[in-house]
Amino acid sequence: MKRTLYFICCVGFILLWSSCRKDFEFQASTGSLEFSKDTVYLDTIFANIGSSTYNLKVYNNSNEDISIPNVKLQNGENSGYRLNLDGQAGKSFDNVQILAKDSLFVFIETTFNTSNEPLLTNEFLYTDKILFDSGSNLQDVDLVTLVKDAVFIYPDKDNTTGVIETLTLTIDGQPVETEIQGRELLPDELTFTNQKPYVVYGYAAVPTGETLTINAGARVHFHANSGLLVSEGATLNINGALSTDQEALENEVIFEGDRLEPLFSNVPGQWGTIWLFEGSLNNTINYATIKNATVGVLSDGNADATTDKLTITNSQIYNVSTFGILGRNTSITAENLVLNNAGQASFAATLGGKYNVTHSTIANYWNSSFRQFPALLINNFVIDADNTAFVSDLTEANFSNCIIYGNDNPELLIDEIEDDAVVFNFKFTNCLLRFQDNSNFFSSPNYDFDDATHYENMLFNEDPNFRDAFENDLIIGSDSAANGQGNGTFATQVPNDILGVNRTASPDLGAYQHVTFE
Repeated sequence: MKRTLYFICCVGFILLWSSCRKDFEFQASTGSLEFSKDTVYLDTIFANIGSSTYNLKVYNNSNEDISIPNVKLQNGENSGYRLNLDGQAGKSFDNVQILAKDSLFVFIETTFNTSNEPLLTNEFLYTDKILFDSGSNLQDVDLVTLVKDAVFIYPDKDNTTGVIETLTLTIDGQPVETEIQGRELLPDELTFTNQKPYVVYGYAAVPTGETLTINAGARVHFHANSGLLVSEGATLNINGALSTDQEALENEVIFEGDRLEPLFSNVPGQWGTIWLFEGSLNNTINYATIKNATVGVLSDGNADATTDKLTITNSQIYNVSTFGILGRNTSITAENLVLNNAGQASFAATLGGKYNVTHSTIANYWNSSFRQFPALLINNFVIDADNTAFVSDLTEANFSNCIIYGNDNPELLIDEIEDDAVVFNFKFTNCLLRFQDNSNFFSSPNYDFDDATHYENMLFNEDPNFRDAFENDLIIGSDSAANGQGNGTFATQVPNDILGVNRTASPDLGAYQHVTFE
């Protein structure tokens, strides 16, 4: 009974207090707002591409509930910035209320539209202000973003239906309509220079019989689900050069996504792939960095090409969500190649083919999810949707003076479907390999490391001493087990490392000669 009476009294007191409480009375602001920052930097964007969302926190540290008569962008409706105040979007807001000792969020985005305001230069600062109140109570916060002009390559879109142009490709000499969104490059688009970056929407296709040349220092950015496609009978030549400063990339050709904010600098899977279609020929990639793709380079077919379908040298591929290089019954020569951080395999030589890889670092320190494959995958088959296996010749797969390593064990998978009608040839010479089979799971003769026809002068499970593998810095140090272990014949074939250091006197394994770390 006493407890019931006590409860009734408490409830009655609360109701009495609530009935006596006055409504909130908001006082006009007096210019005493405080802000989480006095300038909001929105990082770098391309013209006509929206930024990420940034935030500003506005504090009312007084003991009064206040109302800000007006919050607006200084440039008004013509501003390229957009605001959102606690869920309400716009460029001007009246009577914005903040309780005593409380705060509100202002969310900010921008798009610089060159159709309204042409760029005066290739790169400039775009600014505005958020104005709080007016007159003697006026307070403001600066907005700053760096805008870059670019060459935009994108397919047509039907304004009525919203249907985006798709590619018609030549396959076996015949035009075939596909569902790949994109368009063929025009004649005046077949040379990419370093004057402006390129931003590609959809797949930009090199037409049959044409060559796309990408000059040193070019920057190519891809939107989501976009990439570069080299058609049957077409050629890709990427002509990057060694940078004068080892810490800079000014002369390399760089392929990445079109989000320039630091948050996106190392996010895998932002764009599609560089796709070398079957029948494309004499493709070369020299001094390129390919990052944040779904597949770095996808090379299809032409295993018996007189000149290998792809020659890739002095290049890096990393932060890819599936495969760094995916070869499907193709022919690839690679020298001074650096691969790392792939969601599946860094290098996948599948469905047979021909591969010669020299002085390369094939690493995989992926730590974003479970990966199914090791750093290096070699097989001679593909299985279709009906679970039917197709087998092809692995004419040769030679890996010489290489490092094959990662944060998993083992980092090599040789997966063969035996067939007397096909060949399966591979050899590792003077390589450092992470492979430790404590459970004797790998019983195939392909893992007989005493068989000199497949393995010669190998090092196993010793520390390569990478400077920072998880940051894609695979330079080796003075304590590396790879130091001085290279075969001189292959070093003569590739006399300088990826940084231009001569290696012929005492070749180290991998793409880099060792340095002494500070």
